[in-house]
Amino acid sequence: MQNPRLASRYAKSLIDLAVEKNQLEAVHGDMLLLQSIVRSNHDVVVLLKSPVIKAEKKVKILGAILDGKISGITSAFIRLLAVKGREGVLTEIAEEFEKQYNVLKNITRVKLTTATPLDAPLLALIREKVETSAGRKVELETAVNADLIGGFVLETGNELFDASVQRDLKDIRKQFLKNIYVSDIR
Repeated sequence: MQNPRLASRYAKSLIDLAVEKNQLEAVHGDMLLLQSIVRSNHDVVVLLKSPVIKAEKKVKILGAILDGKISGITSAFIRLLAVKGREGVLTEIAEEFEKQYNVLKNITRVKLTTATPLDAPLLALIREKVETSAGRKVELETAVNADLIGGFVLETGNELFDASVQRDLKDIRKQFLKNIYVSDIR
């Protein structure tokens, strides 16, 4: 993130406006749409950050992409960013909006990595356990990493709970290399 303070301020302003107009969920959906467009098409990021393309042209292109898909508040916000010359920060603002929305709605993002894909009932059980442990609603993101061999890795915020077979094997390897049970005889 190039300018986190700027993105945070614009995101906060957009959240405040959306709450005031009672359209927070609509604007949140718009920000999620913007994030998915940016992730799937790098050309949009290049377009937004380009100093060569004029702001009006960027707004027209974004309007063509997003026409009828976003709310009036989000559309006006994008035009305001273009007028202020801040359209290059739109992707950062969308990410920061998501963070602030999660704080406002008391939602925690959790990433669960397993060696094999999990079925829906097990995911629901894990979500329930994490929600009761965290005391807040959980947005669960799943990933599969066969290198874990078994078990799982749970990441939330700045915490990591590694209950994988891979970590256990690494710990055992360190113990054998260190060989704490046999003293050095020389």
